[in-house]
Amino acid sequence: MFKYLKKYWFWCLLAPLFMVGEIMMDLMQPDLMKTIVDEGVIGKNMDIIISVGLRMILLVFLGAASGILCGVFANMGAQRFGNDLRKDVFKRIMNLSFQQTDKFSTGSLVTRLSNDVTQVQNTVNMAMRFAVRSLFMFVGGIIMLYRQSPTFMLITACGLPIVAFFVIFFSRKAAPLFKIVQERLDSLNNVMQEDVAGARVVKAYVKEDYEMKRFDKANQDLVEISLKVFTRLAFMGPILNIVLNTCIICIIVVGGITVQNNGDLTTGEIMASLTYVSMILFGVMAVSNIFQMIPRVGASITRINEVLYSNEVVKNGEITETKENNGKIEFRNVSFAYPNSSGQNVLEDIDLVVNPGETLAILGSTGSGKSSLVNLIPRFYDTKSGDVYVDGVNVKDYNLKALRSKIAIVLQKAELYSRPIEANIRFGKDNADPLTIKKAASIAQADDFICDTNDGYFTFVTEGGHSLSGGQKQRISISRAVIKDAEILIFDDSTSALDLKTEARLYKALNETYPDLTKIIIAQRIASVRNADRIAVLENGRISACAPHDELMETSEVYRDIYYSQLKDDSIIDEEA
Repeated sequence: MFKYLKKYWFWCLLAPLFMVGEIMMDLMQPDLMKTIVDEGVIGKNMDIIISVGLRMILLVFLGAASGILCGVFANMGAQRFGNDLRKDVFKRIMNLSFQQTDKFSTGSLVTRLSNDVTQVQNTVNMAMRFAVRSLFMFVGGIIMLYRQSPTFMLITACGLPIVAFFVIFFSRKAAPLFKIVQERLDSLNNVMQEDVAGARVVKAYVKEDYEMKRFDKANQDLVEISLKVFTRLAFMGPILNIVLNTCIICIIVVGGITVQNNGDLTTGEIMASLTYVSMILFGVMAVSNIFQMIPRVGASITRINEVLYSNEVVKNGEITETKENNGKIEFRNVSFAYPNSSGQNVLEDIDLVVNPGETLAILGSTGSGKSSLVNLIPRFYDTKSGDVYVDGVNVKDYNLKALRSKIAIVLQKAELYSRPIEANIRFGKDNADPLTIKKAASIAQADDFICDTNDGYFTFVTEGGHSLSGGQKQRISISRAVIKDAEILIFDDSTSALDLKTEARLYKALNETYPDLTKIIIAQRIASVRNADRIAVLENGRISACAPHDELMETSEVYRDIYYSQLKDDSIIDEEA
């Protein structure tokens, strides 16, 4: 974390300096008050009362000005530190592989980016202000108390080891629990995120009560561990008060006896000594709070570092340009298993070549590995064995940005963002002009329904695209992929909500506009893919057949079974297509 503070060393230096200035003003006040009491009040000298009183007022204003400047500079340093740290954590999250995102969970990443970073930022702010204040007030109070009376200093010093023991004892008891608190907060955020995102499903299945119980359990778990932590820490304050107030009582008793016996102590010195003891008390209490904060922020720093310094699972290559840019794809003896799974391969010994400009359809039962296969092309995951090539280059050797710029992919779930339709489409190409956006939407068969809305392309899409139908969301997602103008276009079962006529018009427009575009289409319906150049049939993670529709009808029993189970005869296909 120190590297993030180095940029703002100037503010981080000024804040403690002004805080020291404020404390110096505070430490001078009791000494001046002693003069007023002994020489002004008891000595009945009004001139001393007025002159010293004016000096005290001036010191108050100087201390206040120093405190304000300390707060300003501390916030400037801490806020900018937090801004840089938060941006780097978010950047790292955006670069995590799917495997790492699954491992952390979305709720946990949200907590680390928000709660944990804020915790560290606030600690930096407090360190520049209250940590410096408590330390210097503690040390300064001890020095000034010794000047007033070494005896009083000795009485106070007897209580300090006891204070240190209890601070360390309770801090060590609470420290291991702070990480558990953050983990319970992760669980709570996961439940909340799932329920807010899936609110329509919850309501449709009348599961509000069930989800409330699930939230209550996660919330109760958080409450229980938080109570456990703060109950342990709750003992610290009262015990410290008992010890330090005992010291104050002892000083009053000793001071009173000394004054009665005509000792060398004055009333003003006793009053000043009590004020310095109170300062020491404040310093000790503040230090104890810092000790409470250290394990808490330590847990947050550990969680942040787990994200920032997580090992790259999908490592970036160096190749940014290739000799060929025609969209050729090759799978060479590829096997794949999902990380952290049982280890069973989802894909086994895949050998497949998709030629430039070819339309390859992938058909298979649920769980046969269709999505897993196409996810290897843009390196959402890496192969377990074997290699995938794009334009003659192993995808592992590509710079990820360069590789993914060659590929446009429309995923199974149409992900839209809270912004206008045109901005959602332009997500595929930042500098796209309105005509290009409209052309992409026309190819995706989305232009008509967009123009029918009140605000047209500037119609605002609600969170998750819930203001649109499934087919509308898919067509906007397809528009976003089309406008990218990539060499390879992948449809991962992304036309399932379209009727066959709309789907046919979409493929016709694509073929006419981009005849050299390499297309991979995953679909469940044979009617959607029968006109593809080739159809690869996946069965239990293996390619059982790969040929045009007519040839598969003659050679592939699996394909025929799918065909007859869906459509029964060719006349239905022809009619619907």
